[in-house]
Amino acid sequence: MHQELPRTADLVVIGAGVVGAAAAWFATLAGLRVVVVDRGGIAGGTSGAGEGNVLVSDKEPGPELELARYSRQVWGEDLGPYGERWEFERKGGLVVASTPAALGALRTLAERQRARGVVVREVSGAGLPALEPRLTHEAAGGALYPQDAQVQPMLAAAQLLRLARQRGAVVRTRTEVVGFLRRRGGRRTGAAPATGGDVGGRPVVTGVRTPHGTVSAPAVLNAAGTWAGAVAELAGVGLPVLPRRGFVLVTEPLPPATVRHKVYAADYVDAVASSDAELQASPVVEGTGGGTVLIGSTRERVGFDRRPSPAAVRALARGAIGLFPILASVRAMRVYAGFRPYCPDHLPVIGPDPRAPGLWHACGHEGAGIGLAAGTGKLIAQALTGEATDLDLAPFAPERFEEGGWCG
Repeated sequence: MHQELPRTADLVVIGAGVVGAAAAWFATLAGLRVVVVDRGGIAGGTSGAGEGNVLVSDKEPGPELELARYSRQVWGEDLGPYGERWEFERKGGLVVASTPAALGALRTLAERQRARGVVVREVSGAGLPALEPRLTHEAAGGALYPQDAQVQPMLAAAQLLRLARQRGAVVRTRTEVVGFLRRRGGRRTGAAPATGGDVGGRPVVTGVRTPHGTVSAPAVLNAAGTWAGAVAELAGVGLPVLPRRGFVLVTEPLPPATVRHKVYAADYVDAVASSDAELQASPVVEGTGGGTVLIGSTRERVGFDRRPSPAAVRALARGAIGLFPILASVRAMRVYAGFRPYCPDHLPVIGPDPRAPGLWHACGHEGAGIGLAAGTGKLIAQALTGEATDLDLAPFAPERFEEGGWCG
């Protein structure tokens, strides 16, 4: 028998991935009554298919880098006491350039990042073996980012929701939102949580409808990941959040410290920033506590097609062996696919939606959602309760897509 839903809450969070879980946790800390619903299970979407990256190294200077730096601070400080619960590991990132030209471009990026507060150390080709003894000897040099870290994403989502439940949050899986409760809009008169300003007569979102009942709430947070666009459509607003498929190859367990850092090729930054729909691959290699090595990454826009792609798997293997020749003799145990929630301008959507007052968004983080989740959750809680946010949310505003012509 399905558990009964509370009839009222201060906040309904749609999505039990890492972003929704972080938002729920920080909202409960702020004193809000929170209900989390998900049509599947905890971390059943993108969060359950990721590598757990908490990176600053792959961000160009701009709003996403500022959010990444802030979120890394939140992971380390606000959530630091709980880090063991989700295997938080300060492993650092090592970006490797294969040619002098690529090394020059990497150094230029590193200098720009350093000017924005990122800790980065240049590494010569001769200095790479001390950091990664099994790395190819053909590399021209690299850059070490000690702030890069990793978490186990499924544990992060589950444990953040457990912490939220301990403070009174209600979590209901297998509970799909099929519509919103609405009322005719008027001028907001100071209700809390904040709805983002005057509503100007627009219909106001006042809760959610599910097959198991309704929940009334003055704020509903769309943290539905790759399906965030479909959730937004239920409220009559457009968000161009699209699935971008990626594969991860998992090796058999190897001796400890075979791969010591998160290691990736310098062209990975360009692949992340690209909007190309065709298959792109740039090697990313990292070890896990259990000894397996995770190998990424590919990107392609093929809708929600989960079918195995021999071309993608070959590209993963080829790229990994190029970085670590020792992997040529290692067996692959499995390969799995996931879908990154992609936005055309490569920025997430965070904050209240003035087109549907009462609706908030925390989605569109693409492949950076695990790392950006902690900061996103804290910023959402601050904004919901009327506090000044630690970062300006304007670059992440939902309505920017209509202004840019993406929503039609």
